[in-house]
Amino acid sequence: MNRTALNGFALILVVVAAALLGYRNLDWGSPQKLLNVSYDPTREVYDDIDQAFAADYLAKTGTRLTIEQSHGGSTRQAAAVAQGLPADVVTLALPSDIQSLVNCGLIAEDWKTRFPHDSQPYYSTIVFVVRKTNPKHITDWPDLIASGISIVTPDPRSSGNGKLSLLAAWGSVIQKGGDEAQAREFVRNLYRNVQILGQGARDAATKFALEGDGDVQLTWENEAIRESDESKGELQIVYPRSSIRAEPSVTWVDANVASHRTDAAAKAYLAYLFTAPAQEIFARHGYRPIDDAVAKKYEAELPPITLFPITTIARDWDDAQARFFGDNGIYDSIQPGRIQ
Repeated sequence: MNRTALNGFALILVVVAAALLGYRNLDWGSPQKLLNVSYDPTREVYDDIDQAFAADYLAKTGTRLTIEQSHGGSTRQAAAVAQGLPADVVTLALPSDIQSLVNCGLIAEDWKTRFPHDSQPYYSTIVFVVRKTNPKHITDWPDLIASGISIVTPDPRSSGNGKLSLLAAWGSVIQKGGDEAQAREFVRNLYRNVQILGQGARDAATKFALEGDGDVQLTWENEAIRESDESKGELQIVYPRSSIRAEPSVTWVDANVASHRTDAAAKAYLAYLFTAPAQEIFARHGYRPIDDAVAKKYEAELPPITLFPITTIARDWDDAQARFFGDNGIYDSIQPGRIQ
């Protein structure tokens, strides 16, 4: 073989080697990723949903998908997304937390119309957790303002659970025919008994269930069920006569799915939350499903309770956010300067 032929052959080998190296370096087998930014106590339920959805998505599309999670107080999570946390989807405790991201230009105005039930795949409420045998005899909201009662609940400044606890307490007065002055006085007295303000639902649960602080915890129903089950009889749930209908909501983050090129996967993931398999998972974890058949199946685990809507105490969730938790709002007026 002459030198020219050898040089040509060598050149071909270099090109082939470069091509093979480039092929190996391409990320052919890596799964596509989504980041779900959610509120504090949803870790376990989304662990199960993510696994079920990833299998379903692979079977339908041939694409491997990894869903990563971020959890914390709902309002704090929304602020983190606004400041750059690259969420593909948000599954937050309050519609007003998602609306704050609309106001930042990250999510389109029409987000509530993207899925059924105003993009709410389940609903929930606030209940009480007490010590074994309920030694302080706490059965309803008025019992919380008695002398000597120590309450644990999250901080409304950072937590959806915290906001809902205050709104539920306020609404318990209005729903029975009381006026706003009576509601304000009741909530002021209730917060005088709040000794621990956790940063989020799970932080408050740790302080109450594991560290032994407080006589009663105000928390999500699903969190109360989890704590009671894990306590082996040391804790029990008390359902007040009425409480607020909590409406956690979901959507994709338009600005982020466009830049991440994850819009199709994000939309499929959220749509899956409204399917019967996902509704079953929500119910198993103590969330009230919107699927009537699944809800009927779990009636014993999720007993009837009178739930009043946000319109009992405000025009809507955004109005409640402004009136109760905005600058110089109702919470600031009853808790001036409180820092924990």
